[in-house]
Amino acid sequence: MATAASSTSSTKTTETAAEMVTESTETHIDEFKSVKSKKGRKRRLDDDKMEAETTTKRPSFPPLSGENLLEGSTETRKIPVPSHRYTPLKENWLKIYTPIVEHLKLQIRFNLRTRHVEIKSSKETSDVGALQKGHDFVKAFILGFEVEDSLALLRLDELFLETFEIADVKPLKGDHLSRAIGRVAGKGGKTKFTIENVTKTRIVLAGSKINILGSFQNIKIARTAICNLILGSPPSKVYGNMRAVASRSAERF
Repeated sequence: MATAASSTSSTKTTETAAEMVTESTETHIDEFKSVKSKKGRKRRLDDDKMEAETTTKRPSFPPLSGENLLEGSTETRKIPVPSHRYTPLKENWLKIYTPIVEHLKLQIRFNLRTRHVEIKSSKETSDVGALQKGHDFVKAFILGFEVEDSLALLRLDELFLETFEIADVKPLKGDHLSRAIGRVAGKGGKTKFTIENVTKTRIVLAGSKINILGSFQNIKIARTAICNLILGSPPSKVYGNMRAVASRSAERF
């Protein structure tokens, strides 16, 4: 009898403990409140910052003149002149002197002792890129281009000069080198003129050096055609590929 009474009392105590646990959990559930996530707050703060940045006005500064950028200092460029270009430089000196001094407001002279053309900026120089334009203009003439073609470097900003040697494409010597130069020039300069007309560039063959004047895209087309001729491709195949690439680039732009 005693054992039965003890077992019933233990079951009652366990039932009462379970009831108390369930009541406590229910009260905790009732007391639970939904908390807003921090991510939403951060996103709102970021959005507010972006709106504040877009609404604020950007500072506007007036453009600086050439004198303020140079800060009173003068820059000089020197272009070496090879011996075979002395006579053309002397004959066309007035055509070179006039645009550099009157339009670019630069100072220019030919140093007889060092055999260099020296270009110097002055107080009247207003354009910051005038010195580089004058350097490119004189450099193009010394490389062998006509004065009229070199003047385009002063008028247009999209024109560039590129120089490379035949040995950079393929190491050739002796008769092989002279035959490669002949393939690029063509009979009476026909191949060179064709490449110039199709790609709208100017090409100068000076020994084993090749100088190209034109826009970036046109220089690329002309350089590819010249490299194919040096490597031994027939001119007819080079003409076809060059015309196809030139027509595609014209349609694109």
